[in-house]
Amino acid sequence: MAPGEKIKAKIKKNLPVTGPQAPTIKELMRWYCLNTNTHGCRRIVVSRGRLRRLLWIGFTLTAVALILWQCALLVFSFYTVSVSIKVHFRKLDFPAVTICNINPYKYSAVRHLLADLEQETREALKSLYGFPESRKRRDAESWSSVLEGMQPRFSHRIPLLIFDQYEKGKARDFFTGRKRKVDGRIIHKASNVMHIESKQVVGFQLCSNDTSDCATYTFSSGINAIQEWYKLHYMNIMAQVPLEKKINMSYSAEELLVTCFFDGVSCDARNFTLFHHPMHGNCYTFNNRENETILSTSMGGSEYGLQVILYINEEEYNPFLVSSTGAKVIIHRQDEYPFVEDVGTEIETAMVTSIGMHLTESFKLSEPYSQCTEDGSDVPIRNIYNAAYSLQICLHSCFQTKMVEKCGCAQYGQPLPPEANYCNYQQHPNWMYCYYQLHRAFVQEELGCQSVCKEACSFKEWTLTTSLAQWPSVVSEKWLLPVLTWDQGRQINKKLNKTDLAKLLIFYKDLNQRSIMESPANSIEMLLSNFGGQLGLWMSCSVVCVIEIIEVFFIDFFSIIARRQWQKAKEWWARKQAPPCPEAPRSPQGQDNPALDIDNDLPTFNSALHLPPALGTQVPGTPPPKYNTLRLERAFSNQLTDTQMLDEL
Repeated sequence: MAPGEKIKAKIKKNLPVTGPQAPTIKELMRWYCLNTNTHGCRRIVVSRGRLRRLLWIGFTLTAVALILWQCALLVFSFYTVSVSIKVHFRKLDFPAVTICNINPYKYSAVRHLLADLEQETREALKSLYGFPESRKRRDAESWSSVLEGMQPRFSHRIPLLIFDQYEKGKARDFFTGRKRKVDGRIIHKASNVMHIESKQVVGFQLCSNDTSDCATYTFSSGINAIQEWYKLHYMNIMAQVPLEKKINMSYSAEELLVTCFFDGVSCDARNFTLFHHPMHGNCYTFNNRENETILSTSMGGSEYGLQVILYINEEEYNPFLVSSTGAKVIIHRQDEYPFVEDVGTEIETAMVTSIGMHLTESFKLSEPYSQCTEDGSDVPIRNIYNAAYSLQICLHSCFQTKMVEKCGCAQYGQPLPPEANYCNYQQHPNWMYCYYQLHRAFVQEELGCQSVCKEACSFKEWTLTTSLAQWPSVVSEKWLLPVLTWDQGRQINKKLNKTDLAKLLIFYKDLNQRSIMESPANSIEMLLSNFGGQLGLWMSCSVVCVIEIIEVFFIDFFSIIARRQWQKAKEWWARKQAPPCPEAPRSPQGQDNPALDIDNDLPTFNSALHLPPALGTQVPGTPPPKYNTLRLERAFSNQLTDTQMLDEL
C-alpha cells in the first residue's frame, strides 16, 4: 500500500466520518446498516460469506415488499365505509303530496287552439285506418277526399309517412298519397330488445335548418307515431300561450278536490298549493313548504293519513294527448321538485287507491369515501329548478342547458333557464330535429351529463305499497253519488257517475323510521396501529426506525449528493475565473540544434571537409550534475582526510 493510502486509512480509522458527514453514499449505507435497529440490514453487513449475505439481502427486500403491499391495502381500506341501519319509533312528519289530473287542460278550453291540429290528426287516422270507413273500402280515391277544403299546415312541416319494407328508400305521404324519396338516417323508436316484423311502419321525417341533414323516425305502431307527432305540435302551440291563460284553462283546486281528510280532521282546497306543470297543467301539493308548519301524523294506518276524493271529469279529456283516465300522485319532500312524469303513481277512476308508506332516510359520506354531493354546490351544472338539489334535477338541468346552447331555445316540458324562451315554429322552425338529436345523445350518455351529475349525500325515500279496490260499491253508489253531486253543485252542472271519481288514501303503515347511515370503517388510530403491526411483524421496526430511515435515506443521502455537486460546481467556477498561465519558452535541446540535423544522405569525408560552419550554432546544453553523487564524493573526500590523519599519527 502506498504511504498516502496508509495515512488516509489511519486517519479514517482514528477519526471515523459517519452519518450525514460520510464522504460517499457507500460509507453512509455501511454506517446505517451497522447502527440501525432493524436486524436484516445489519446482517447484510456483518454476515460472512457471499451466499449468506445474498440470502439476507433477499429476506430484507422481501420483507420491505410485504410491508409496502400490506400498508397499501391498509390505506385503500381506510376509505371504505361501514353501513349501519337503525330503526326507531317516533312521530313522523307527513311528506308533501302532489296530485295532478292526467289530462292537463280542459278540452273545451283549449280546443280552439288545437282545432287545426285535431282536424289533421283525424284525417291521418282516416287515411291510415279508414276511420270512420272500414279499412277494406279505403282505396286510392280516398287520398283526394282528404285534401278537399284543407291545407295541411302541420303535416307539411312534419310529414307523416308510411314505409313499406319492400320499397327501400321510399315512403308514402299520408295526405298527398304520393311516394317520396327518403334520405338520411332511419331511426326505429321501438324497443331494442323486441324484434318486430311488420310490412308497414309509420313515422315522420325531421330535417335541420338547411334541410341537408335529415332523420326519419319510425314506430312499430301507428298509434305511437300519431301520438308522438301530435305531442310535438301540441308542445309548440302551448309554448306560445301565456302562463296565466294556461292556469285558467286547467282545473282549479275546488274542481279537482271533492273531499279531504287528514289525521281524522277535515281539510279543503286551502290546504293545497298550486303547482303548474307544463305537461300536466295545474297540480296541487298538500303539506307544502309554503305552509306555516309541517304536518305530522300521530298514528299509523289509513284513518290517520290523507284521504281525498278527486273529480276527474273524463268528458274534458283530450282524446289525442292522453289515452288513459285518472290522476297522478307523487310523494316527496317539502323542498323537493315533484317529477310527476318520471316517478308519479297513477290513480284509477271508480277505484280506491290505498298507498301505504315506509320512510327510509339515507346518509352517505362525501369525498373521499364516495362521489356524492352535499348540496350540489360542487357540481358544475346550474340548478334551474326552485328546489333542493337531487340527481334528477341535475340531469334535467344539464339537458335543458344543452338544449338552449345547441338549439337556441328550451324544451317545453322543463322550467326555463334565465333569458331563454320555449321552442316554437315562429322563432325556431327546425327545433324538433335539434331536440330529437340532442335527446338521443343524452340517452346514449354523449352529452356528459351522467358523468358530471352526482348523487345527493342525504335523501328521504318512501317505500310505497299500493292496493286497489272497487269504489264506490254497487249498493253504496245509489246514495253516495247524489250526495257528492249536491256537494259539487256549485262547481259542476251535471250528475256525477263513478267513472268521474277516484278515491285516494295515503298513510304510514307504521311509525318505524329506518335510517341507513355510513361511517368510516377505519380511523387514524386504527390505521397507525395497523402500520405498526406490519412494521414490527416483518422488519422488527418501530416509529423510531421509521424516523431513522427518513433521516438517512431522505436527508443524509441527498445532502451527500448535494455536497458533491456543490464541490464540483465550485471547482468548475474556480477554473473558469482563473487567468490563463503564460507558456514558458522552451530551452534549446540537442535535437533543436540545427547543426545536428541528421541528413538522410550522409556526407563523405572529402565533402565534410568542404562544408561551411553552421551560422548561429549553439553548443548542446549539458544536463545538471547529480548532487547525490557530489555528496558522496564529498563524503569520500572527508573519509580520505581522516585516513590521512590516522596515517600521520
